[in-house]
Amino acid sequence: MKRILSLLISIAILAFLYWKIGPENRAQLLRIFRDCDPLWMTLSLGMVVPLTMFTSWRLQQLMPSTGQLGFGEANRLILVASVLNMVLPSKGGDIAKAWFMKDKSGLSGSLALSLVVFEKSCDMLSLLLWCVFGLVFYPKHDAVFLAMTAAVAAMLLLGVLLLGSVKFAHFFFDLGARFAPGKMKAKFAKFGASWAEMHEYFWSSKARLAKVTITSVFIWFLHLLQIWLFILALKATVPFLTNLALSPLAILAGLLPVPTFGGAGTRDGALVALYAPYFAAHGNDGSAVALALGLLCTARYILPALGGLPFASQYLAAAKTMKKSDLATAS
Repeated sequence: MKRILSLLISIAILAFLYWKIGPENRAQLLRIFRDCDPLWMTLSLGMVVPLTMFTSWRLQQLMPSTGQLGFGEANRLILVASVLNMVLPSKGGDIAKAWFMKDKSGLSGSLALSLVVFEKSCDMLSLLLWCVFGLVFYPKHDAVFLAMTAAVAAMLLLGVLLLGSVKFAHFFFDLGARFAPGKMKAKFAKFGASWAEMHEYFWSSKARLAKVTITSVFIWFLHLLQIWLFILALKATVPFLTNLALSPLAILAGLLPVPTFGGAGTRDGALVALYAPYFAAHGNDGSAVALALGLLCTARYILPALGGLPFASQYLAAAKTMKKSDLATAS
């Protein structure tokens, strides 16, 4: 029911955006895709393949030597998690991935969850790092963008402190467990325990920590490069450093605690607000090109999910044996 509600909210936001741009821009949207550059479009969409492979290789590096996954198995896990993230609420595919890792490699449930938590934390921090880097070089330094830069830098600092300092992490989760409402208290306590186990595991090998961190930063460089290639495919132009500032902001908008379907709607609205002024030279007010970019950004999530469909049935069959207690440890 929650997933259906999220889908309806995304459709409502998108319908409003498409209504707002007017009939002239809606007609232009079809022409934009008809006249796009086929080579850049193929290359940009095709980047889903190396991105999946690098992410799978990183998952292998996360695993302890006693529970190694094969490269093929790691790819299947990443792709199936993409499928489940499309149909389960709150990134449930990543939680299911932790359970599958436990099932396939014999890890403890708490360690498997800790690995997924660290993986997602590295993703978020890498995105924030590139966003701060881009905002520093962003040519428009008005009050709004200075506030955005300060907010993103603060989130980055908080994440670094949580990953780098055991004492700060204990303080943060204890504070959350003390003041969080209702059921959130138990979730903070449980998440804090997983975070502590993750700290112990990753800081025991600084070489592994450095390898995973550098790989994560590189993976997110490729993600943001893919979005810039989308822009080239649409025959529009935005300076690459500007894209490093704007595309993370749009992705972060899609991660806001608004019940949408994979961020669709909020992410598209942010793309229109941030990119339309740069695209205005390509006809009308640039919003049609920005919405076309939004459709391509949504394809970034759909294509891996389609790639995971052939493997989904065998994993879902295994998931039917998942006990409620297993799910509880991962929620």
